[in-house]
Amino acid sequence: MILPDGYSDVPAGKIAAVVTHLEMTARPRPRPDPAGAWTLRRVEMPPLDWFRDLYRRVGEEWLWISRIRMPDAQLAAIIQSPLMEIYALAHEGCDEGLLELDFREPGQCEVVSFGVAEKLVGTGAGRWLMNRALELAWSRPVTRVWLHTCTFDHPAALAFYQRSGFRPFRRQVEMVNDPRLDGTVPRDVARHVPVIE
Repeated sequence: MILPDGYSDVPAGKIAAVVTHLEMTARPRPRPDPAGAWTLRRVEMPPLDWFRDLYRRVGEEWLWISRIRMPDAQLAAIIQSPLMEIYALAHEGCDEGLLELDFREPGQCEVVSFGVAEKLVGTGAGRWLMNRALELAWSRPVTRVWLHTCTFDHPAALAFYQRSGFRPFRRQVEMVNDPRLDGTVPRDVARHVPVIE
């Protein structure tokens, strides 16, 4: 369905975001690594509790909810698939960043989850992680790497992805039940998205 021009009401109890899909069809020129004491490790067969904990710490403020609401069996089938690669960015002995690469569609890589915990935002860790993400994605025989972001995400996310070599190709509007009203995430997160009951 295409929304008409002008304003469209979002019902109370719902939230709506503009989602921008971005892609690259050739490996971009590598960007310099910022200085920092980060390491990356692949997590084979990630435990669900570990994954959801890191997913929340990285994405809760930006209303990442899909993996939190997903039933255990469905989440396990996805993140433990041999065609998925899950990585943790470690800093001072703790996992503080998440990278999820999906190679299930031949010739493509979707960057499904990408981000660093609040304490690393603005430190260069995101740039370092994106450099690793692109190295890993393009190490496979792919012709397209893509991801999406939305207006709930960090305000610098879209520009960051474009500086990384991604270009926008599609925009959508997504409407869902506000996860702060059913306890999926705490009520006080994402103050940039007002709660309307």
